[in-house]
Amino acid sequence: MPATLSSAMIRREIGNDHICVLTFDRPESGVNIFDATTLNELDRHLDFIENENSLRGLIIASAKKSIFIAGADLKTLLKQAQSGDMRAFIAEGQRILNRLCELKIPTLAAIHGACAGGGYEVTLACDYRVASDDPATRIGLPETTLGLIPAWGGCTRLPRLIGAEKAAEVILKGKLYSAQEALKLGLIDEIAPRDRLVDLARKKLRDGKRKTSPTSKIDQKIPMPRDHNPAPARALEVIKKGLFASTQQSLAFELDAIVDLGKTESTQNLIRNFFLAEKYKKGPSKTSAEKVVHAAVIGAGVMGSGIAQWLSSRGVTVILRDIAREQIDHGLANVEKTYADAVKRGLMTEEKAKEGRARIVASTAPMELRDVQIVIEAASEKIDIKKEIF
Repeated sequence: MPATLSSAMIRREIGNDHICVLTFDRPESGVNIFDATTLNELDRHLDFIENENSLRGLIIASAKKSIFIAGADLKTLLKQAQSGDMRAFIAEGQRILNRLCELKIPTLAAIHGACAGGGYEVTLACDYRVASDDPATRIGLPETTLGLIPAWGGCTRLPRLIGAEKAAEVILKGKLYSAQEALKLGLIDEIAPRDRLVDLARKKLRDGKRKTSPTSKIDQKIPMPRDHNPAPARALEVIKKGLFASTQQSLAFELDAIVDLGKTESTQNLIRNFFLAEKYKKGPSKTSAEKVVHAAVIGAGVMGSGIAQWLSSRGVTVILRDIAREQIDHGLANVEKTYADAVKRGLMTEEKAKEGRARIVASTAPMELRDVQIVIEAASEKIDIKKEIF
């Protein structure tokens, strides 16, 4: 008879075919994320699976409408980056995913919905990955766009799966791919309609454990993004070193890199910027607010220039101010790159990009902000600098 065990975050079911299904379903939320509680639950389920000799396979799935697993809890990561406690959390995630990877039974992730960052790294610890053909299914490793690197095995296992050059491109770009794109890249093995996904998963498990393939090296130069985000270069360094190391050594490289990056101001600002953008996406509050048409951004670093570009692309004129001419130049270069990328990807016309660029006025000189409706401070977290600005 089928057996079911429900816990707070993950439901476990075992069918008559002796296939175990772990379904992620975070209560009172439309999103599955990895926090300490979810990691602990997965760890306990793996205790059971390791000791249940009758099992013939494992499927990892999600009960959410449009989310598989969105990755690690960014609020937790930001707090840990600020407090210096990130190492223990990342190391624990690595340990638990290693247990999943080392199971003796074949394992498979049945992906429907957004599968990003740590969510995709869980699937990399499985033997196989199948995905729904639904438009909601988007797959990738966007950590570098937040100033981090994939450190739960992404920089280690993906090169061993699809080759180092393709893996480096996926990780450095930080893009989320459709199921069809992911299939072409080798990020997944097969695609099926959502209502047939689990049936395909059960069939795929009959192939047994996946055979490992030799790791390829990087022969061509991988282009680096032209900004001041150090994460892509650090990710490439980890990938290259990991090719000539054991899995455990490569994971140690990942751990050291993400901890180092988490301490930097640029990474913490990129994560804060992400939360700011997500808050705006949720729409206005119930009380009507005055439309913002004039704004000032203080600080032309990665976060400040990103905010200035985002505002200018939405019709807001922006004063971008910093105390250093060099920082202003770097900030404007970041703005230019973002607009150029948007035009190249067909997200806007060259004319719209030109209009957006023209809305930004950058200066190191103090100026009155009399007509400005909102001032956003994105300066360095150093009191001397803040005193000099204000």
